[in-house]
Amino acid sequence: MKSIQTYSKEVIELLKKLIDTESLSRQEDQAADLMEFFLKEKKLSVNRKKNNVWVWASKRNSNKPTILLNSHLDTVKPSSKWTYPPFEATLEGDSLYGLGSNDAGGPLVSLLATFLLLSEKEQPYNLVYAATAEEEISGKNGVELILDELGTIDLGIIGEPTQMQMAVAEKGLLVLDCEAKGKSGHAARNEGLNAIYQALCDIEWFKTFQFPETSDLFGPVKMTVTQIQAGTQHNVVPDSCKFVVDVRLNEKYRNQQAADLIQSKVKCKVSPRSVRLNSSYIPLEHPVVQRGLELGRNYYGSPTTSDQALMTFNTLKIGPGDSARSHTADEYIRISEIEEGIKIYFQLLNDLQLDHYINDKIM
Repeated sequence: MKSIQTYSKEVIELLKKLIDTESLSRQEDQAADLMEFFLKEKKLSVNRKKNNVWVWASKRNSNKPTILLNSHLDTVKPSSKWTYPPFEATLEGDSLYGLGSNDAGGPLVSLLATFLLLSEKEQPYNLVYAATAEEEISGKNGVELILDELGTIDLGIIGEPTQMQMAVAEKGLLVLDCEAKGKSGHAARNEGLNAIYQALCDIEWFKTFQFPETSDLFGPVKMTVTQIQAGTQHNVVPDSCKFVVDVRLNEKYRNQQAADLIQSKVKCKVSPRSVRLNSSYIPLEHPVVQRGLELGRNYYGSPTTSDQALMTFNTLKIGPGDSARSHTADEYIRISEIEEGIKIYFQLLNDLQLDHYINDKIM
């Protein structure tokens, strides 16, 4: 059996190549090529769909549960504030600088090393590793594109920079386009029906309404009116008032459920831009969370969105690096963080028993 140190060295070299390769969202093809080549060199049967690459540890056994190890290849665009070249891996001491090094290159390659380690002996579960695209833009050609091909997944480990602490829940995001209707008329006469006044009642409702279910991790659902547009000129009573509401859901609500509740309470027309980015939650009694607690890992609720939002099975977000470095100039990951991440991932998943959690889906 190869050592953690051996795999660490291999995947760190891979990470350097990935940093050297521009992989902005929807432009991950060369990064996917690198990942595919690396896996084929390991004599693995590689699957690919667009810029998503995945591989199974062994032939799937229908009598076993299945664990997915997933992180993303894409990055955001670099800001103008970088002092290091963003598309060039720069190692200074223990710190590896470069765009995507922390979000989510470190977790991506740490999960890959863990996959290779776990594959060296039979596990009580099927194991699949997926390096996927378009996470940073919640695109439809990312992990969502391959979930049906992966089949039933019982547990997903989502690689994001969490300092190897356990994000057991994640807020959902619901953006609502709302429109209050009125009737136009001359402002100098008592004519028309002012759509702004119609909207004010609903805006006040968004400001004051409290969803019944609160969360120990996130507190209440938060709704914020963030944009408003109405009127064409000063002397015309507006017949339409449009406004946007940002809704951050705790794990107690699914997006469609919340949208339906909101529409039943307000008079304006409510149009969700998407109901895809749902909140997530894994029970604290789940075997992987319990194993993490035994390893001294803490748990928390994450305010940031990841590919967890697109998954209907139990997921745990955990990975080396620090979310505070994500999307910042001079982003970096520490080599020691990657090495520790591989060690903890392996301890977390090696011989993990999931029997009584098979097919336990989020409804």
